Amino acid sequence: MAVEITEVRIKLMDDPQERLQAFCSITFDSCFVIRDLKIIEGAKGSFVAMPSRKLTDHCPQCNTKNHLRALFCNQCGAKLQEDRACKDDDGRAKLYADIAHPINSRCREMIQTCVLEAFSEEMVRANQPDYICRYDDYGEDAFAALADDAEVTPPQRAQPQPETPAPSESAVESAETSRVRRIESGTQLPGSPHQTPATSPSTAKASMTQSASSNQNETFGDGIL
Repeated sequence: MAVEITEVRIKLMDDPQERLQAFCSITFDSCFVIRDLKIIEGAKGSFVAMPSRKLTDHCPQCNTKNHLRALFCNQCGAKLQEDRACKDDDGRAKLYADIAHPINSRCREMIQTCVLEAFSEEMVRANQPDYICRYDDYGEDAFAALADDAEVTPPQRAQPQPETPAPSESAVESAETSRVRRIESGTQLPGSPHQTPATSPSTAKASMTQSASSNQNETFGDGIL
């Protein structure tokens, strides 16, 4: 008696960059359903992976089961060793076990051909504006409700930097008046290196007379008040 796949339901994944393309369920002879088959993109095209569960071990402190990649116990929080999984002959860790799987290649080919055909049809159907997914996910995409006494921590935001007040007009004027500037005369050109510019006797005499006159007029304390 041959077994026939009478229905295939597909749930497409939202991210096209992921290798996991869809979940699906298949019905045999309209009376037996297997869920959580996966359609995965491989190097040679898409293939169907059978439903599986994560392998677990017991916490040595509270005896609770945890999957082999858990770093802490889900019940008591005890820290667990990272590398706890058994390895095959190729050195790969065995982390999953199939829940249901075919035992011969003919059955595997039948399942994969039927599922991939339904997957192609679902991709076309998903482009329609009134598309509705028929896969039963039992609310697995919903968010869990928090306990009544749970504290919700809002996301941390960058604190704004305090604004530096603009300087007042009096402070600007005070800073301007406190600056001492010296303006050089542009009539005298600088001499060449290691040479002192020549000064005529008349120019030197006039300079000495002006300096003496300036010293006689200035007295101690002038310019303070």
